[in-house]
Amino acid sequence: MQSGLLTEDDTLATYPPVVKTKTDYESDIEWLLVGKATVQTFGLVMSTLLDDIIPLGNDIWYWDEILGSYSNSALYTVQTSPLRMWWWSKEIYYDSISRFQSLNRATPPNEIVHDDDEFFRSPVPGELITHAHTFGTKHHTDSDNSDEVSGAGGTDGAGDEGPDLEVDLSPTLSRQWRQFYSIVRASIAERSITDLRRRLFSRVDVCRAEAQEKRQQLCQLREMSAAGLGILMGEGLRFGQPHALRDENEWKSVLEQSVVLMDMILKNTLSLESNLQEFEEKIFNSVKEDPGLIMQAYNTVEAEAERPAVLARRIFYLLQQGIPGHVWSMNQLARHNGRPSRLVRYWPVAVALIVSSSTILRILVNRQDDIVNWIRGLGATTRDFWFNWVVEPVRKIIGTIRRDTNSEIAIMSRDSLKADRESLERMVVDFACDNPNVAVGASSITDSQIAEIRSKVKEGDVTPVLRAYEKDMKQPFVGAIKGDLVRSLLIQVQKTKVDLEVAISGIDALLKSQELVFGFVGLTPGIFVAIGVFQYLRTILGGRKSVSKSRKARSSVRVLRNIDRIFSASTVGQLTGGSLISYKDHGLLLCEIHALRKLAHDVLPRDMRKEFIEDLDELGNLSKGTKMQMRVLDRIHWAYAEWLVKIR
Repeated sequence: MQSGLLTEDDTLATYPPVVKTKTDYESDIEWLLVGKATVQTFGLVMSTLLDDIIPLGNDIWYWDEILGSYSNSALYTVQTSPLRMWWWSKEIYYDSISRFQSLNRATPPNEIVHDDDEFFRSPVPGELITHAHTFGTKHHTDSDNSDEVSGAGGTDGAGDEGPDLEVDLSPTLSRQWRQFYSIVRASIAERSITDLRRRLFSRVDVCRAEAQEKRQQLCQLREMSAAGLGILMGEGLRFGQPHALRDENEWKSVLEQSVVLMDMILKNTLSLESNLQEFEEKIFNSVKEDPGLIMQAYNTVEAEAERPAVLARRIFYLLQQGIPGHVWSMNQLARHNGRPSRLVRYWPVAVALIVSSSTILRILVNRQDDIVNWIRGLGATTRDFWFNWVVEPVRKIIGTIRRDTNSEIAIMSRDSLKADRESLERMVVDFACDNPNVAVGASSITDSQIAEIRSKVKEGDVTPVLRAYEKDMKQPFVGAIKGDLVRSLLIQVQKTKVDLEVAISGIDALLKSQELVFGFVGLTPGIFVAIGVFQYLRTILGGRKSVSKSRKARSSVRVLRNIDRIFSASTVGQLTGGSLISYKDHGLLLCEIHALRKLAHDVLPRDMRKEFIEDLDELGNLSKGTKMQMRVLDRIHWAYAEWLVKIR
């Protein structure tokens, strides 16, 4: 097992060994400084592990969405198709380069003069022309030499240099091109045989298998990181244990063990080849077998004096290389197994917009006047709706409250009944004066009798007219020509009109008594529509805060559910004791508590946050066992459900 101590020569060389004798005061100061650095590094490592675990849940949720629907899997296949084509092309490229290099090594030296590595390393067929030119030049040179030997004359050979090169270059160039394409074709054929499994299954099924594999990798990475966090929280800096304070210097050993523990966790968290049990055993065995801790058994004066310096160098190594290296490796794993980038996910939409942009632009240009008129009509409709169905009903309601006569609801004119009643009264009185024998049974009528007739007419009694009407109805034709039948009929028509107006006036009085109710009824539709439109615009434009608050409330409920599932499905760790949960569950619990602590600021009111944080601290304390934690979780459910349900 490799120790977590620094093994880099350049790093160790910057810290020469301490040989100067120190006083007890100086040694205590060094231990205090190293202890403070250890505590801060411990918090930094915990924050690093928390930041590693929490984002993995979003990527796992993304792969669950991909695997949960065949349409989502098909969409993922389309999104990643350019990447697959690029990877396939790279494989063909590197395989072709390898074949070119093998061909170069297998070519006899008497066939090709120059061993051009650039030709074999270049995928561009144009390089073949250079090689063919070299080959043609060599062939021509050999011909010239043979002519010189035979005594044919060098001048004639030089004059034939151009035609000879032109003749020799064409077959060489075509042969090189055929060789190039045969190599590429062979590489593609081998890839087709290798990808036989992909031929047996559809592209979507292959992508689903890939998504399932990436999801498993993320789940394992999340569990390993959670187990490391649980080990660090449960075993690191355990100053409160009774066996850890047997003497006043025991806390120094706790610091050293905690630093070694942090080092081992950072080195082994990302090793996905082992399972959780092997990971935990490897961590504890590495701590026990660490050379730095074994050297504590040799309690010499020199070794005791160098303990703070050695621990400081180890902390410095964690800060300079351990944590940054872990973060980089974690980001690489998360990027490789996480959701694709935005460019990969949204390129189909971008391509669709680019392809249809000309059509959209042409539609906008051709229908520019219609669009402008539609916008103007929308504005005019909105304005008319606001003033006619919101402002005007509100104005009428205010006038009703103030008893404004102009805003009163009426179904008839205000003085119509009074005028018709006075007209009927005059008609009856004139009829009685003209026919006193019918009205009062005498040849003349007195003022008292006229006043009595007026009072009866106001009550609806037109007896004098009815008597004449009854008399003339005995002989209707004679009464219509010589009598008062027509006049009595017209007076009764006037009386019917007055009776109708009396009934209408009653209805009008009823409406006036409920005028405020009718005003609010008329205002209600406009108010509802206006509020709905306002809420929609607020949600789209300026309501992100409320939407985010509601989303965080739902996230809080989801986190509480995850905590309950952790307790329900938790397994007791072999190394944690009989009543405590495993290190993995402990780490996951800390992550959920950390997420819930962040959400509490936006979900709960200010006066409830302090109590909520206290309950969360008690929920994360494993010293009292899981039963107490379940009771704390139940308390959180019923104590803060009011805000969660109300916001949700």
